[in-house]
Amino acid sequence: MTTQKAWVRGVGPAAAAGLALTVGALGALLNQQHQLKKLRMRLDRFEEKDRGEPQRHVDLANQQRLQWELLSKAMEDPTLAAVLDTSEGSLPHTKHRQFLFANALYTNALLAYRIGNVSRVELFGHLRGTLQNPIFREYWEVTRDARASLDENSVEAQVGRMVDHLIHDLDESDTEEWWVVGTPPE
Repeated sequence: MTTQKAWVRGVGPAAAAGLALTVGALGALLNQQHQLKKLRMRLDRFEEKDRGEPQRHVDLANQQRLQWELLSKAMEDPTLAAVLDTSEGSLPHTKHRQFLFANALYTNALLAYRIGNVSRVELFGHLRGTLQNPIFREYWEVTRDARASLDENSVEAQVGRMVDHLIHDLDESDTEEWWVVGTPPE
């Protein structure tokens, strides 16, 4: 019996230490599995978002194509253009066609920015050039009320404000070098 008791006493602390080590390792393993599961879920959300972004770009491009088709028909046919005339017929047909085309140019530039084909700085530079055209400037002024109804946090409203500031800077500038006027956005 004495030999047996010594063996139990000698193995007892070692077994307890082994058991504690095993429990600790098991706890660490469970924690690691929990962290991996959280990382997998996060990765799945990012992948889902990445899959959604290209589809959003495709949807925007399709919408732009459809808008261009509709505007083209309106520019070719005065009876269709009348449907888009918010000036109650006060614009001559030629001016209305020019405004429809200005709208197409602007929405094309806006789309290029929204889908990432151009940066905000590139959009700024493009619009600064576009604003040299008096017909585009007139279109911009005539459509001011329509832009006022945009959600102020929308991309289109933000770009609209950028254009408004740029027009102000161009009008206040005392240089003929329009391509250096304004502060490009960051």
